[in-house]
Amino acid sequence: MSSSIRVGLLGCGVVGGATARILLEHADTVSQKAGVRVDLARIAVRSLSKQREISLPPETYTTDPWEVVGDPNIDVIVEAMGGIEPALDLILHAIRSGKHVVTANKELLSTLGREVMAAADEAGVDVLFEASVAGGIPIVRPMKESLAGDRVKRVMGIVNGTTNYILTQMSETGVSFTEALGQAEELGYTELDPSSDIEGFDAASKIAILASIAFGARVVAGDVHREGISKVTAADVDAAHQLGYEVKLLAVAEIEDGQVAVRVHPAMLPRTHPLASVRDVYNAVFVEAEEVGELMFLGRGAGGPPTASAVVGDIVELARNIKSESRSPGSAYYREPAHIKAQDEVGVRYYVVLSVQDQPGVLSSVAGMFAHHGISIASVRQEGFGDQASLVLITHHATEAQHAATFGDLEQLDAVKSVGSRMRVEGTSES
Repeated sequence: MSSSIRVGLLGCGVVGGATARILLEHADTVSQKAGVRVDLARIAVRSLSKQREISLPPETYTTDPWEVVGDPNIDVIVEAMGGIEPALDLILHAIRSGKHVVTANKELLSTLGREVMAAADEAGVDVLFEASVAGGIPIVRPMKESLAGDRVKRVMGIVNGTTNYILTQMSETGVSFTEALGQAEELGYTELDPSSDIEGFDAASKIAILASIAFGARVVAGDVHREGISKVTAADVDAAHQLGYEVKLLAVAEIEDGQVAVRVHPAMLPRTHPLASVRDVYNAVFVEAEEVGELMFLGRGAGGPPTASAVVGDIVELARNIKSESRSPGSAYYREPAHIKAQDEVGVRYYVVLSVQDQPGVLSSVAGMFAHHGISIASVRQEGFGDQASLVLITHHATEAQHAATFGDLEQLDAVKSVGSRMRVEGTSES
């Protein structure tokens, strides 16, 4: 066995650059924890002329990532490029060459993770991906290892820092969604195209990965019911406050009777729930399991240093495995597809605002329509009068299909002028 573990890095941007810096600045600490010297041997970059914070010999860099994955002296490949191609081909080539892989690529893992893990099993190498979900928060390894003897029932999290910042600003300063998004862009919390964040694609990829690990079966991003926050208004946030709730973009995965329900959407959370107090760009994952009960993992879910910290942690684990000639816990959760529960069958609660005629019998007719579809009302209050009259309701637990049918039929009632804001309610004793 070599006296050192040699690392090849694909990409030296925000995450890759921070990873390289940690490996160099904390080389002695990293090597001590790994039990063997860890050397950063090669780095694939887009430009050789770019100025960098780290100082390495010029021959360390190359603009050809295939040189890095094809180097027979490299033991571990760190993929920090993102996207599907060429990352997938490079990872598969590295695996088939007998190299272990560390990746933070949530998009790749949540769509083509099965192919990657199958190749790793066949080659007898490891693929570790702690940084793919919630940045520097340790959640993948605890789910895979610490909770291996328990049965996870539900995972619910705030796993996108950009949307959490936007909703925090709307909650604390009363600004509109558009104004809060502009602030996030000014602070550099968004990508050039923020749609992946605000429309829930990023969170959907992450909850697909967590659901696969939690329930031992493959969940892909396409299985996730997804709604973003672009339609959340300042009035919705204000109404939530009046009812004792906060609005958050939640990623939820739960299992019942062998079926996995997985979704991303804005929801009202009671202010007493631990996730309701998660502010700004912080992420948190709330886990419910049969034996251990409730756990919450909180921290910075994005950014170079936190994410790179998780990447280096995976490198250390791989170095230990190489030294001891062992492997990390297997990837059986990617082999068989999960049985996905249809969204219409998922049980939820709703907050809904109805614009109504200000006349006797309105509440009775509205309550009758909910009862007709098998939904009971947990709370109701009337606001305004005359042309501004409205009913604000929160329902008890019922299926999405029941709620959708009710909302559709309410539109046809003479007493109801329109069905306005509606939002799911999570984190209560019923959900």
